[in-house]
Amino acid sequence: MLKLRNWIDGLMWGDGLEQYGVAGRVAAVILRYVYALIRDMFAGQLMMRSMSLVYTTLLSIVPLIAFSFSVLKGFGIHNQLEPYLFKALEPLGPQGADITQQVIDLVDNVKGGVLGGVSLAFFIYTAISMVQKVEESFNYVWYVAKRRNLARRLTEYMAVMLIGPVVIVISLTMIASLESSWLIQVLQGVPWIEPIIAVTGKLTPYLLIAGVFTFLYRTMPNTRVHMKSAIVGGMAGGIMWATVSVIFATFILYSARTLQIYSGFAVAITTLIWLYLNWLILLVGAQLAFYHQNPAFLRMGHRQPRLSNAMRERLALNIMFLVGHAFRDSDKTINVRALARKLKIPSIALTPIIEGLEADGLLTSTETELLLPGREMSRIPLREILATVREHGETGSYRHPKWTRAIEGIGADVDAAVAATVGEQSLADLLDKSEATASA
Repeated sequence: MLKLRNWIDGLMWGDGLEQYGVAGRVAAVILRYVYALIRDMFAGQLMMRSMSLVYTTLLSIVPLIAFSFSVLKGFGIHNQLEPYLFKALEPLGPQGADITQQVIDLVDNVKGGVLGGVSLAFFIYTAISMVQKVEESFNYVWYVAKRRNLARRLTEYMAVMLIGPVVIVISLTMIASLESSWLIQVLQGVPWIEPIIAVTGKLTPYLLIAGVFTFLYRTMPNTRVHMKSAIVGGMAGGIMWATVSVIFATFILYSARTLQIYSGFAVAITTLIWLYLNWLILLVGAQLAFYHQNPAFLRMGHRQPRLSNAMRERLALNIMFLVGHAFRDSDKTINVRALARKLKIPSIALTPIIEGLEADGLLTSTETELLLPGREMSRIPLREILATVREHGETGSYRHPKWTRAIEGIGADVDAAVAATVGEQSLADLLDKSEATASA
C-alpha cells in the first residue's frame, strides 16, 4: 500500500504530465485536487464526521425548522418554506413528500406553552448543537483546533438560525418575482433567449445550494477564509449535490423492489443515506476550499502535525516573544491565526503549546481571542516558558519513571545546560535585546 501511494504521489507531483504543455499542467492540477479529495474522504475522518452530523440532524431537525418557521411567521412568509424543504428531499421520490409532511406536522405540534423548562432547554440545545457540530467539522478541515468563545458562538449561531431562513426565503421570493416580471415575459418571446431563460430557471435551485455552501464555507470555520476559495468550494459542492441528487433519485426509482425487503424501514434507511451523502458533500466541498486556499497541503493531506521537542521549545519561546512584542506596541494585536501566519505553521500545531502556556499562567486570551502576556513580562523567566514544553504535560505512567543512574545523570546535565543558557533572562529582557539589536 505504501509503495502504491508513493507511486501515485510521484505520478501526481512529478513532471510526467507537465511535459505536455498547458493542457498537461491543467490536467495535473485537476488530478491533484481530485486525488487529494478522494484520499482524504477514504482516510475516514470526513466519513465519520458525516455520520456524526446525521445523528445530530435527526435530533435537531425539528427544533431547527421550528425556529425557522417561528421567525418566518413573524414576517408572514412561513408557508413558503415547505416547498423548499420538499425540494431538498425530492431525490427520495414519493417518500420525500411523506417525510416533508411528517416534519411539518411535528413542527406544528411544537407549542411554546406545551414545553416545560427542561424540555424547552433541551429543544434549544439540540438546535444549537447542530450548528456547533458543523463548525467543529469545518474547523477540523481547516486545521483549526480552537473554537470560538462562548459569547461569539451563541451570537453567531443564533444569527445563522434566525437570519438565515429569512434571507433564503426572501432570495427565493425575489427570484420568483423576477421570473414573472414583464421583462422576462417579453424576453421569453425571443427564440434564442428563451432556451437560456429555461436553463437558468432549472439551474436556480442548484445555484442557491451553491450559494448556501459558499456562505457556510466563508463564515463557519474559526479562521479567515478567502471569498474566492469559498466560492470554488461552494460551486463544486453545488455541482456534486446536483449530480448525486440525480444518481440517488435514479437509484430509488430502480430499486423499489429491493427496498420492499425492508418494508417500513425503507423510508428510514433511504433518509439516513441521503442525509449522510448531503453532509459528506458539504465536508468534501469544505476540504476543496481549504486546498484552494492552501495548495501546499495538497500532497501532505490532513495529517496531524508531529513536532519534535526542539521545535516545541522554539515555538513556545517564539509565541511568547511575538505576543510580548504586540503587547508593547499599542497599535498591534495578535491572535492564534496571526501567529500561524507569522510562523508559517498550522494553528492546530500551535494550540496545544498555547494551552500549556495559558495553564501555567504565562499567557492569557481575551473574549475577542486576542493573546496577551499572563503577567508582567519581567516576571516571566524564559526557563518557565521552556519548562511548559519540557517538563509539563506528561500523560504516560501514573508515577515518575525509575531512571537508570547513567541516564539520570545525562538528563540532569541537559537540564543544567538549558538553565545556564537562558540564565535569569525574562521575556522583557529578550524583547529589550531584540529592540536594541534592531535599532543599532
